[in-house]
Amino acid sequence: MAAHAATGAKTATNDVSHKRRKGPGALATVYLVIYNVVMTAGWLVIAVGLVRSYLAKGSYHGLYYSIEKPLKFFQTGAVLEVGIVPSSVVLTGFQVMSRVFLTWAVTHSVREVQNEDSVLLFVVAWTITEIIRYSFYTFSLLNHLPYLIKWARYTLFIVLYPMGVTGELLTIYSALPYVQKTGLYSITLPNKYNFSFDYHTFLILTMISYIPLFPQLYFHMMRQRKKVLGHLEEHSKNE
Repeated sequence: MAAHAATGAKTATNDVSHKRRKGPGALATVYLVIYNVVMTAGWLVIAVGLVRSYLAKGSYHGLYYSIEKPLKFFQTGAVLEVGIVPSSVVLTGFQVMSRVFLTWAVTHSVREVQNEDSVLLFVVAWTITEIIRYSFYTFSLLNHLPYLIKWARYTLFIVLYPMGVTGELLTIYSALPYVQKTGLYSITLPNKYNFSFDYHTFLILTMISYIPLFPQLYFHMMRQRKKVLGHLEEHSKNE
């Protein structure tokens, strides 16, 4: 009897612990679903804008101008997700902030690079990645995740991440001569704060920072892919 009571108490305790470990509440879930739906729609608008502009012009040159405003808006809006999406805060923070930095402090500030092919390279990579990623979060929150979206989320990054990083690095590299020539965002001595800042050097250091940080993000996703899709692929091979 006492053992039964003890077992019952333990079960009740486990039930309480299980309830406490539940995901976000109803209100938080609604907020997250709305946020992810809006972001998915935003990146779809960017994708449609790119296609329409290409069909109208018959060339991929200058496509950036057709999606400049929505790109700035929705890429900046990604700051709101750091710490709330189910991903590493450090890796998500690096990815989001590096993209916001590239959007405003490089592509927006150095207008001479806006016609570079490298800009279109990272814009296309970001657009496809974000449509898949926000769709993935949306359907996951609704507990109705199609396998195709899951597969795309953990497979297409293999090509899209290097493609995006290549475009980002080439765009920063293209901006270096203009930044050095104009002294953009640089602070020279003497000044009353006795402080100097060379934006040209900062951009070079930013490019170097990709060397240790990008592999962490990439191999984190590779590990996630193995965890999420690995058992399914093994099952298919066995069949």
